[in-house]
Amino acid sequence: MLSILKFTAVFKAGGLIYAALELIFRGHTHWSMIIAGGICTILLYLIAVKSRESAWKKWIMGGIVITTVEFITGILVNIMLGWHVWSYAHSWANLCGQICLLFTGLWMLLCIPVIWLMEVVGCRIFKEKMGGSQHDGIDCH
Repeated sequence: MLSILKFTAVFKAGGLIYAALELIFRGHTHWSMIIAGGICTILLYLIAVKSRESAWKKWIMGGIVITTVEFITGILVNIMLGWHVWSYAHSWANLCGQICLLFTGLWMLLCIPVIWLMEVVGCRIFKEKMGGSQHDGIDCH
């Protein structure tokens, strides 16, 4: 039961923050971005607390995870449902207009503070037993 509450909290916080970032940088968002953001946040949380990899590898994994969720969401909401929530069709190195290399790099950069924050939340708030030995100075005891 505690896990359900933990992941619900992570999902809600991440979804709302993701949508807020879109409002700040794009001026608008769509409710589907709250769901995509929540899914991304849960996956980033799992990478942060369960992975034994070094921080920079977690940032790369996080960027790939966000890009993958964005691609799947884009295929569903933009192509299959035709909602046209976003398009990277005019961006360099895009795939089906749903993802592009520039934003994958930006997601990796965004993962630098997010992975650290997820480690802090996991350690200090949820009292997680961390997956790896390297957590950039976060004392989980």
